[in-house]
Amino acid sequence: MAERLKIVVVGSVAAGTSAAAKARRGSEDAEIVVYERDTDISYSGCGLPYYLGGQVETIDELTPRDAAWFAQRYGIDVRTGHEVTAVDAAARTVTVRDLASGEIFDDDYDELVLATGVSPVVPPLPGADADGVFTLRTPSDATAIRGWIETRDARRAVIVGAGYIGLETAEQLTQRGLDVTVVEREAHSMPRMDADVADRVDDELRAHGVDLLTGTRVTAIETSDDGAARAVRVEAGAGPGSGSGDAERTVETDLVVVAVGVRPNLDLARAAGVRVGRTGAIAVDRAGRTSVAHVWAVGDVAESFDLITGEPAWVPLGSTANKMGRIAGDALTGGDLEHRGILGTSIVRVFDLAVAQTGLTEDRARAAGFDPVVVHHLKPDRPAYLGGQEMLIKAVADRGTGRLLGAQIVGPSGVDKRIDVLATAITFGAKASDLFHLDLAYAPTYATTKDPVHYTGMALDGAISGRAALVSAAELDRRRDGGEQVQVVDVRSAKDRAKSAVDDSVHIPLAELRARADELDPALPTVTYCNKGVTGNAGQNVLRGRGFADVANLSGGNTTYQRHVRGRAAEGR
Repeated sequence: MAERLKIVVVGSVAAGTSAAAKARRGSEDAEIVVYERDTDISYSGCGLPYYLGGQVETIDELTPRDAAWFAQRYGIDVRTGHEVTAVDAAARTVTVRDLASGEIFDDDYDELVLATGVSPVVPPLPGADADGVFTLRTPSDATAIRGWIETRDARRAVIVGAGYIGLETAEQLTQRGLDVTVVEREAHSMPRMDADVADRVDDELRAHGVDLLTGTRVTAIETSDDGAARAVRVEAGAGPGSGSGDAERTVETDLVVVAVGVRPNLDLARAAGVRVGRTGAIAVDRAGRTSVAHVWAVGDVAESFDLITGEPAWVPLGSTANKMGRIAGDALTGGDLEHRGILGTSIVRVFDLAVAQTGLTEDRARAAGFDPVVVHHLKPDRPAYLGGQEMLIKAVADRGTGRLLGAQIVGPSGVDKRIDVLATAITFGAKASDLFHLDLAYAPTYATTKDPVHYTGMALDGAISGRAALVSAAELDRRRDGGEQVQVVDVRSAKDRAKSAVDDSVHIPLAELRARADELDPALPTVTYCNKGVTGNAGQNVLRGRGFADVANLSGGNTTYQRHVRGRAAEGR
């Protein structure tokens, strides 16, 4: 009779419990032990900000499963309050401390799964260890923050960092009635997104009363006589933009939430001698195996790889962690599942906006060696007569191959549907031209007859083929700043032009363009534009039909261009 397989899992949030549960499904005979130093397991970390705001009433709603549930359902021995302090990969043992009793003991394993996750990064600031300074990673963190707010009747909060957790926390604390300041070192919130998309998130935050300080860093946290945080000192000019205009200022506060990022928990990995990849997370193969035999790594502590470039990637998300845990649990018990890579697909609600992205941004596509073709689409999620609301889709494709590379979407409604369609298309290697042919669901209560996804594919395909070239606001400015003579034609009405216009543009409304085309120089590179892009494309077609060889449409029209101009002004360029 074969010896019984013993699997030890260190960590019990998304990846660890997923690995253990899948291993049990693969083997009824295996002995599976999970060690967790915290008291909560399998909790919804992504739901923690909503407990702060009261949208989730009790913390128990985010911790629906406990050790007893896993024991009953799967026959898995989950030991909370037990910290694994050392690994001996040669002897295949771990050293464990029972945090309640102080007992230290060794346990053996046949296969070891490291699901040790990440820890929040806390900059070494004066006052960072003061009372009232928090990170938000675990249910105990959320409980401590909410308790602080309620017992001290907190009215003001400073959030350091404008990524996912920072913005969700800003939303929830604002809706709870606190005055919220967000400090972000980069030029925009959501630093992983392109600036011409993230600026819409900046506007949304400020429209809801959040004091967003971009291009600004925290220099110290000041404390009151009782040792609690009372103010945050900040300095503008830390990045290419500033939200305040002041070099230094002090922001009074009743609590501080530090959300500047996370780093993998690598102590046990280093003890086991496994290789750490260039992303700073544990290097693994497609099943989760590390460089050391019988040691696996899953979830936020482990690297993935980019589905487009094939390069190692580390984007710590709960969805990816669950997937990696399931794959490793399958492989541990003889299965053949393999990880196929990630696109970093994500979505976050910021007040009335959904903010989503998948795949490569324009900047990352260029850095990866692609020749990016970019479209900015401003389209309603459904017809206006049924309450359609405008979303911005910025999509990127490769000029050489036509392959769809990435998308970013911001809007009040319908964003989740479109980002998932685009993520699916990218996953299966779709070209931009394929998007038009997708047979998507249509009814006016849900979509337009040509969905925004269809329009995205049509515009990208036209730009790639040369039938309908596009130029972004940033590219137009780069060309003109570089001395190139570009003829810019505004094909809007006089009423629209009076509101704002591209500098040094010629105004010829579309209805007059055919008759007045001879006022333009067909030998010059020409850019047409309207408010959002559709009429600009019509003007582009007119001029092409009149023999203009080099005509591009301004991507996203004047709406996107004016945002670009404001962004340049804010950055001092």
